This record gives sequence, structure tokens and C-alpha cells, in this order.
Amino acid sequence: MPRFPDTADSLPNPASRPDFVHHLAAGVVPWERGETVAKPVLRTATSTAMEAMTVLASRLAAHAPSVGEHSTAIPGLLLFRRTQTTACYRAAVEPSLTVFVQGKKRMSLGGTAYLCGPSSFFLSSIDVPIESQIVEASEDVPLLSMLLRLDMSMVREMLNREELPEAEARSQPRGVAIGQAPDGLLRACSRLMELLDTPEDIPFLSHLIQREIIYRILKTPQGTRLRTIATTGDLSNRTARAVTWLRNNYTKPLHMEELAGVARMGVSTLHHQFRALTAMSPLQYQKQLRLQRARERMLMDGVDATSAAYEVGYESVSQFNREYSRFFGQPPMRDIKALRATNVVAASSEANLPAS
Repeated sequence: MPRFPDTADSLPNPASRPDFVHHLAAGVVPWERGETVAKPVLRTATSTAMEAMTVLASRLAAHAPSVGEHSTAIPGLLLFRRTQTTACYRAAVEPSLTVFVQGKKRMSLGGTAYLCGPSSFFLSSIDVPIESQIVEASEDVPLLSMLLRLDMSMVREMLNREELPEAEARSQPRGVAIGQAPDGLLRACSRLMELLDTPEDIPFLSHLIQREIIYRILKTPQGTRLRTIATTGDLSNRTARAVTWLRNNYTKPLHMEELAGVARMGVSTLHHQFRALTAMSPLQYQKQLRLQRARERMLMDGVDATSAAYEVGYESVSQFNREYSRFFGQPPMRDIKALRATNVVAASSEANLPAS
């Protein structure tokens, strides 16, 4: 499976600043206009939210003491600390929950920008390429976040066995969403982090706490799309099946009839549903996967442009060069040279999440 720079991986650092809680208390969320942002917590819930955020921030800070990505003894749980802002870069996310406790990060999909800040969460229900940028992080106030890969089989099992309460329905055409983390979700994440202090408990309790985290997500309005994608037979579920197939077979020629057969729907219906979920057509999705994989191979493994082009499925090197220049802004070798000059190699390697 291709590895892609991860969304949470561009994240900054832990809560070394005590006053971030006061912004929460005041309901101050200085987001820019024109962006999708998490709504601030209600004043009545501020005290419990502050307490939960303070505990989670301290645990994140303790287990992510240095800049970068920190793997943990809990499968699928990654912690991030960042101390510098970044330029906008292309990345990819898989089904996952990212909770931010400090700093700000902007992620964009299909022209919609999602600005994530303290106490917000970013939920991805599918594998999708996005644009990502750390917009607020420093040595004194690092960006700090945790990312938990979602076990979709666990989500499906919970939906099939339990009558879970549904949140207020909202129109969520995309496979990603942002929200303000409720107190229950923050506390569940904090308990999962607490297991890192008693590793002998992880095999027995981690699975249970992750189930609670999924339950807390499904109760939020942002969990609506996750619910439909995990529901067998739903159009979103069948479209997600096509997304997964395309992710696993991006080097092969794309035949829409074959992909529609995987999704068990007509070609025109698949086109409409696929664009609604990912903000791009199947062909655009395949192209972005190919270009990102080729870029990674050249940057991380020293592969030349011609070899990278053929490796990801291109039959014409000139077409690869044209599409690469259009997508990344400059020809392959010049782009890779610029990335190395700006010390992106280390960050890119950290950003590579394992496939789910």
C-alpha cells in the first residue's frame, strides 16, 4: 500500500501554555472567515470541558515529549508534537479520528477548508487525498494532537448489534468532518492515553475504550457519515467500497464499469456518489494517488522520475511530467530538490501512516 503524508502528522505540540483553557472558557475561537470550523463549547459545559482538555493535554505532553510523530503501544494510536508552521502540502488521510489540544491546522478538501484548533476533532470516514497546513505552532505553544485509526469492522459490528442513538441529522456530503469534541469523547481519549502508563492493561482495556470512543463519535452530528459508510447496503457504504478498491488498485487502468461493479451501482450513480463523498471523480482520485505515491518514492527512496512514473501506472513519461507539474506546481526533479532543501524528508517519512 502507498504511504502518504498524514494529516495528523503535520500537527504541532503539547499544551505547554496554561492560558489555552481560558480561551475555551471565554468561548473565544478566533477562526478565519470562509472556513469550516468547530463551534465553541457552550458556557454551561465549559468547566467539564476545561477539566477534560487539561487532563488530555497533560497526558499528550508527557507521552510526546519531543517534536515529531510518536508511535505507541496501542495499535493505531499516534501522538504528534509540532513547533513550526508549514506551507500547504498534499497529504492523505484514512478512516481516523484526530483530536487537537493545542495549535491550529488547516485541512482542505474540494475547496472546503477545515480549521482545527484546541478541543476540536477531525473525523475522516474514508481514505482521501487532502491539502494540509500547520498554521499555528511554536516552541512555546506547540501543536499537540492524537490520531486514532478507526477499526471499521468494529464500527460495523457495533451498528449491527446495538441500537445506537442517532444525533441530529445534518447534511454531510463529504467523507470528512470537523467538530467540537464533547466532554465524553475527551474523557474517553484521556482514558485511552492513561493506558500507556500501564502497558499490561492495554490488551484487556484498549479494545473496550476504543469502542467507547467510536460510540461517542457516532453520537455526534459529525458521526452521521461514518454511520452510513459503515452500514452495509447504504449508498455511502457501497461508494466507500469503490474508494477502497481504487486505493488498492490505483496502478491499474481505470474502467468505470468494473469499478461500478465493485460498488454494485450504475456508472452515473457511482460518479455522483463518489464526487459527493471525496469531492473528486474516480479518475481524479486515481491520479492524485499515483502522483502522491510517485512523489514519495522519489523523495524517500531516491527513485528517478521515469521509474516512478512507470511504477505508479503511467504509460507515458511526458504525460506524467505534465500532470505532476500541474498538480505540485513544478516538474518532478525540481520539486524533489526544493522539498529536500526545505528539509521535508523527515516530516514526510513521519507522516506515512500504515494502511488500514
